[in-house]
Amino acid sequence: MSAGPKVGADLESIAAALAGGDAAPVWNARRVPCAEPLPSRGEVRELLDDLRAVLFPGYHGDPEVTPESLKLTIGAGLARIRRALLTEVKRGICFACREEAGCARDCAGETEAAVGRFLARLPELRRLAVLDVTAAFEGDPAAPSADEVVFCYPGLLAVTYQRIAHELFVLGVPLIPRMITEEAHALTGIDIHPGAAIGEGFFIDHGTGVVIGETAVIGNRVRLCQGVTLGARSFPRDAQGRLVKGVPRHPILEEGVVVYANATILGRVVVGRGSVIGGNVWLTRSVPPGSIVTQREPEEALFHSGAGI
Repeated sequence: MSAGPKVGADLESIAAALAGGDAAPVWNARRVPCAEPLPSRGEVRELLDDLRAVLFPGYHGDPEVTPESLKLTIGAGLARIRRALLTEVKRGICFACREEAGCARDCAGETEAAVGRFLARLPELRRLAVLDVTAAFEGDPAAPSADEVVFCYPGLLAVTYQRIAHELFVLGVPLIPRMITEEAHALTGIDIHPGAAIGEGFFIDHGTGVVIGETAVIGNRVRLCQGVTLGARSFPRDAQGRLVKGVPRHPILEEGVVVYANATILGRVVVGRGSVIGGNVWLTRSVPPGSIVTQREPEEALFHSGAGI
């Protein structure tokens, strides 16, 4: 039996092929202007751990936090969060930079401003997180305590990450918001774009397979079950055939709407306040407040001697 080629001997040529070729100019165009490293997925994960520990101290992070050590613990967490954000936000800004060599943008100044505004929003994010926990506890008969919701519910994790990402998205931070929501997507199977606007007391029950698009608007006290899609019906294109970005194309769910499992709502339609959308419904039109939309009841028919074939 003849010996195969020595892999080690070929590594240099393989590396050269991977470093060159069609892909290299694409990546280099995104890295050269500011010469910053790319954002780090590992550091973003650590940032999210610290943010959860600040929003839910004792439940995440140090389990031995006490009322006496609470302020100190949160303060230390905020210091780590600020350091990580200053690094990763700047990397995100430089990653998205399209300036040529000799870029005159004040990336450090933009980063400082964005991070400062984000940190100032953390008390509001904490208030919203508490309302999300309350909505899950009060809306799920299987939840024995709010503590279990905080520890265990994938819907809370996904919504918390999305709320964090949304703040950065609104501030115009590139890339990092999507990295955050895709981390939640990987952990929970719940895919919420950071651009989606979500009101107070949002509860995703079970959660697996939920998809919420970029321009979706969700009012207060809305509940979704697993498998729900709030998607786009069509994608407009410009004269050159390219997709037009940022056009409102996802549903608006007003206050108190409930959407049951595997329902699909597509396009810029409005589901009126207090409406209920039943399981497996396919909806592409607006419905007024107080609507109940369900599938038709199955019809039973009997055929004799081949009739109906």
